Amino acid sequence: MAQLFHRSANSVFRLTLLGLVLLVMLAGLAWSQWLQSDYIMGTNYPIIQPIPFSHQHHVLDDGLDCRYCHATVEISSFAGMPSTHVCMTCHSQIWTDSPMLAPVRESLLTRRPIPWVRVHDLPDFTYFDHSVHVNKGIGCSTCHGRVDMMPLIWKTETLTMRWCLDCHTQPELFVRPREEIFNMEYVQPADQLELGTRLVREYGIRSLTQCSTCHR
Repeated sequence: MAQLFHRSANSVFRLTLLGLVLLVMLAGLAWSQWLQSDYIMGTNYPIIQPIPFSHQHHVLDDGLDCRYCHATVEISSFAGMPSTHVCMTCHSQIWTDSPMLAPVRESLLTRRPIPWVRVHDLPDFTYFDHSVHVNKGIGCSTCHGRVDMMPLIWKTETLTMRWCLDCHTQPELFVRPREEIFNMEYVQPADQLELGTRLVREYGIRSLTQCSTCHR
């Protein structure tokens, strides 16, 4: 009986099989990269707010401290959002007729809060306490980035469990002096490990990696 396939068919089959395996591997790699992309994670994309509030202008130009608007960040699990009255502390005197600030004036008249869009909206099964992190020496810019340079606000960090565990596992690499918590221009010193080790001991920081720390 004559041979149905040419002898080279074996080589073609092997190359085809190898190509399929490589294709599956490349597809898996591309999918994993896609899942970690800025688009999926929601990072580095400006978030549309009811008012185009510029942190860059208010913090960098006007010198406002984080706590002026986020007043409960040191004492509560929530950083807090400014009430309309806080906004009107200044804007009852300046830019009083600005069309951009019409929603602020309407909020004051109707007594309805401004519907700000959350930047970091953690899942309901995740517990996070701002006051603990602030009082233990974790700076605002560590999680929120250089908001003083953002004309519009956006996420700079994914806040995934892996990202959080990097800090919880080695807090000495991230902790800073308490007086530098709200300093947006703070840069880690060359001796960060030595400084961090001392601050971890001084602030009583524990490396908490148990599930129940964040999932309660």
